Amino acid sequence: MFSSFMINTWIAATAIAFVAAFIGFFVVVRRSAFAAHALPLGAFPGAAAANLLGVDPLIGLLVFVGMGVLLLRQLVRMGRRDVGTGLVLVLFLGVGALLLSMTNAYAPAVFSLLFGEVLGVSDADLWPILGICALVVMGIALYFRPLLLDSTFPDLAALQGIRAARMDLVFLTLLALVTAMALPVVGAFLVFTLLVGPPAAAQALSGNPMRVLALSVVFAEGCIWSAIALSYWTNWPIGFFVGTIGAGLFTVARSYRHWNQRQRNFAVL
Repeated sequence: MFSSFMINTWIAATAIAFVAAFIGFFVVVRRSAFAAHALPLGAFPGAAAANLLGVDPLIGLLVFVGMGVLLLRQLVRMGRRDVGTGLVLVLFLGVGALLLSMTNAYAPAVFSLLFGEVLGVSDADLWPILGICALVVMGIALYFRPLLLDSTFPDLAALQGIRAARMDLVFLTLLALVTAMALPVVGAFLVFTLLVGPPAAAQALSGNPMRVLALSVVFAEGCIWSAIALSYWTNWPIGFFVGTIGAGLFTVARSYRHWNQRQRNFAVL
């Protein structure tokens, strides 16, 4: 499990889970789970275009998630967020189907974006992942306070001169970077699980933002590490374990919160 070919897997998965937990915290607080679901799937045409043109898939992913951010932001301005997100998703999936149909050869790299290749991370794959992770961490460090204030107390943020439109763009840009970086490794389904499952479980256990953020990181790292180990031992798909553990964390956390509230109510009575 810790042989040489697995070292890159552990490093990449740890880095991805770390930044996914940070961005996932804002995904949950801002109630943007649909956007976190749409952007990974909407990046599908980027991989199809890269395959058609014979360029690095990461370039195609970055281009299309960037376009997705701009389209999503514009459509959200014109109407409801959920409607705009859905329109961006179906548009990009349609474009992806068209681009894929123009490729005569079978494109396993495109289809692997759904489930990822976490057990096949090479040195060439690892350095771009770590570079984008560092960029995301710098972005979070730079905008953490205004983004947190805009996410939790938007009226107070507006009074302090923090523009909601700018924070929305910052959030979507960071989400897009995490998506483009993580897709080739863990796939669209696993990205969504890491972005939503651990932060949602953490939020169910605490109302303190910093504690929720810390728990999100712990849960995300525990989720991906456990999934890799279980996948290695059982030879079952890692996506099954990530999804199951993520859903299990949320279920246990919500059940504990419900039980704790009932205990407090009985204590008052």
